[in-house]
Amino acid sequence: MRKRRNKENLLYFSLFLIEYSYKEGVICVAHSVSVNFKLDYDVKKNMEQACADMGISMSAAFTIFAKTVGRERRIPFEVSADPFYSADNIHYLGEKMKDYKAGRLQTAEHELIEV
Repeated sequence: MRKRRNKENLLYFSLFLIEYSYKEGVICVAHSVSVNFKLDYDVKKNMEQACADMGISMSAAFTIFAKTVGRERRIPFEVSADPFYSADNIHYLGEKMKDYKAGRLQTAEHELIEV
């Protein structure tokens, strides 16, 4: 089923880019610019979760992207969350720790895996 694109599932974001320059012993704030764009609801939710996993805000992520594109003149980089710290894995590890403390955890030995 195709999703309808309307104001309920599209969100507007404003991105404020502030750059600082050091001139004659004074830190000067450059012009702030507002950038507005639309994202599908699911894209926004996925990005919010990824940013939370990395410990940064969505605004910080967009600012990192914009500054890097401006500096390197290309779509540049990969910023990724370590899946070990995802909410699902933390929950899984918590359940395993409960099983361990209750004596229910089943373990298996294996060879050391080198990466």
